[in-house]
Amino acid sequence: MLWDLFCRVIDNHGDLGVCWRLARDLAARGQRARLWVDDAAALAWMAPQRPAGVEVRPWPDGGVDATPGDVVIEAFGCELPAAFVARMAARRPAPHWINLEYLSAEDYVERSHGLASPQSGGPGAGLAKHFFYPGFTPRTGGLLREPGLLARIAAFDGAAWLREHGWAPRAGERVVSLFAYANPQLPALLDALAGAPTLLLACPGPLQPQVADRPGLRCIALPHLPQDGYDRLLWACDLNFVRGEDSFVRAQWAGKPFAWHIYPQHDGAHHAKLDAFMTRAALPEDWRAFWRGWNGLGALPPLPAPDAAPFRRWRAQLAAQPDLLTQLQGFLDGSR
Repeated sequence: MLWDLFCRVIDNHGDLGVCWRLARDLAARGQRARLWVDDAAALAWMAPQRPAGVEVRPWPDGGVDATPGDVVIEAFGCELPAAFVARMAARRPAPHWINLEYLSAEDYVERSHGLASPQSGGPGAGLAKHFFYPGFTPRTGGLLREPGLLARIAAFDGAAWLREHGWAPRAGERVVSLFAYANPQLPALLDALAGAPTLLLACPGPLQPQVADRPGLRCIALPHLPQDGYDRLLWACDLNFVRGEDSFVRAQWAGKPFAWHIYPQHDGAHHAKLDAFMTRAALPEDWRAFWRGWNGLGALPPLPAPDAAPFRRWRAQLAAQPDLLTQLQGFLDGSR
């Protein structure tokens, strides 16, 4: 089938990252995808190699000269162009219209997943849009996970990969990746990391210019990495600091201890989202306290012991559920 994916880049790369992963996964499973995006600049480093089954198109601000595909994905409520919606309404058979929502562990996700929104007016009159919610339970749409991902992680040689890129740790150093929004807790984190020999691999972003070598802490400023490269970075490190949605999901598949910097919202709604996930994943209390501190909900406590067991248990629970694309295809089959 032909899938149209619509994405607007707001203020970070996460929306585009999620949409590109979905488009690439579609192509790997024999589908065709058109990714319509208002700012594709980040794909130059995020996706330097593009599968033949994916076409990247600029966001259509005016008229649209394309026939809608079999499935139209409105990513994160980005609002489709009216001219394209009109073409959807005129197409026979009408395409499946899916609003792919943001990821959350809150209870409302299970209640809202799969609900229909019939369009009674406007250019899409007569169509129905369905809300598809990623999530962490069998009553949600699951998470993006490419076929064979966990087998590739198990076979990966992280030490060799770090050496190949010139980022190998010295004897006795733990390896930590850092990817976060601006965070006033960074000085406290650097102090904590320096308490044991640490190699800090800092990803591009607001925190990268603020890290520097000190006794006990050696820092390397990384370049922008393609998605596959960033995933391997997470697999190779002993501890990962991630942010937003895309890197957050990839850290869970890596199965290593990690700390999540949730996207901050001005009304504080992210606090409930953070607590909902920590509860859902049954994080140990020392990790919960650390996550709260890293997200500005109190002082930053000491780093928890580097035990990957609770993160591996959580990954196994997630891996027992079908991945997002498999569930989405099943949902479309069931809604015909």
